[in-house]
Amino acid sequence: MTASASGLRRTLDVGDAVVIGLGSMIGAGIFAALAPAAQAAGSGLLLGLAVAAVVAYCNAMSSARLAALYPASGGTYVYGRERLGDFWGYLAGWSFVVGKTASCAAMALTVGIYVWPGQAHAVAVAAVVALTAVNYGGIQKSAWLTRVIVAVVLAVLASVVVGCLVSGAADSGRLDVGASGGAGGVLQAAGLLFFAFAGYARIATLGEEVRDPARTIPRAIPLALGITLVVYACVAVAVLSVLGSDGLVDAAAPLADAVRAAGMPWLVPVVRVGAAVAALGSLLALILGVSRTTLAMARDRHLPGALAAVHPRFQVPHRAELAVGAVVAVLTATVDVRGAIGFSSFGVLAYYAVANASAWTLDSASASAVPAARVVAGVGLAGCVVLAFSLPAVSVVVGAGVLVVGAVLYGVRRWAGAGAGRA
Repeated sequence: MTASASGLRRTLDVGDAVVIGLGSMIGAGIFAALAPAAQAAGSGLLLGLAVAAVVAYCNAMSSARLAALYPASGGTYVYGRERLGDFWGYLAGWSFVVGKTASCAAMALTVGIYVWPGQAHAVAVAAVVALTAVNYGGIQKSAWLTRVIVAVVLAVLASVVVGCLVSGAADSGRLDVGASGGAGGVLQAAGLLFFAFAGYARIATLGEEVRDPARTIPRAIPLALGITLVVYACVAVAVLSVLGSDGLVDAAAPLADAVRAAGMPWLVPVVRVGAAVAALGSLLALILGVSRTTLAMARDRHLPGALAAVHPRFQVPHRAELAVGAVVAVLTATVDVRGAIGFSSFGVLAYYAVANASAWTLDSASASAVPAARVVAGVGLAGCVVLAFSLPAVSVVVGAGVLVVGAVLYGVRRWAGAGAGRA
């Protein structure tokens, strides 16, 4: 085991990195994202999934190339800073930390609702405290727990897919991919479904804790994304074959409704357990990612410098982890944020737009760069912008507002710093 210059220990191999990526992507989103996507695209849901997958692939390739060159905690915050300038890196980090902190609270509340609806907030706070403690104990403990969570969730999803497809309720005629929601509906569905793919950034965000990052990260990111795409496609086909796009639109819990319609009501509790475990996996990975980006921003004094501390024994950014855990715990205890995080999808797309713009600069700076990589970065950048502004209007307005607030704070900080320098 080696440690980076910052003191973070490099212990994650390709398998660990892939599992963390899977734990981030195959989370609670797949249990709920299909319904709003079907509402937007109708029978074009599968087309929306394909568009989201193409944009996610471009983002993944750009992120992998950048992570190999800059294997530091912070992900796109670091790439934007190094390739585009301090402001763009900051804006990416800001959108990630603010948006994903709200996502953490939402995932924690999802756990509480599935486990004990009457005490959802208390259960959510307990989940945040427990997972923060796991992360505090070292990245290997987090990776081990993520392996268990991913295994459980994949087993549940496999049972849903097999149960639906072998049932008499399945009808291939319901898989018509004609875009009844129109091109705009397909793009909106893609933007909503893209959010479920976004977890592969967690691999890059943990760059300082990966062994041989120049080799490991470019292998782990596409592997995790590919596995996730296969899983999502299988689940979408299975659920659509039973419920159809019209039935899916009205489904409060799409996977549970699908197995019930397939004549397997005994599987509904299993699906509920799977959703709770998946939400725990998402929450674990989110806390990891937000704390590492917080660490990187604290090093550059965009956040309080004390948050850049690394624990001498566990070699994790313990103050950043505790701060993130505390903020999320307060949010989950006092606010119902489930309906107020639409801007998170907008923020994620803005984050990856900066990643693709950063990757675009690599070709002009490196004689060894692959020409096709610049095309991938360009497609990813255009895809992120299009999907971001195809989201529901409320998500766009709130997401853009969050970015503007971040830009203003950056300007105030620079102005104050310049004034102090002149003094």
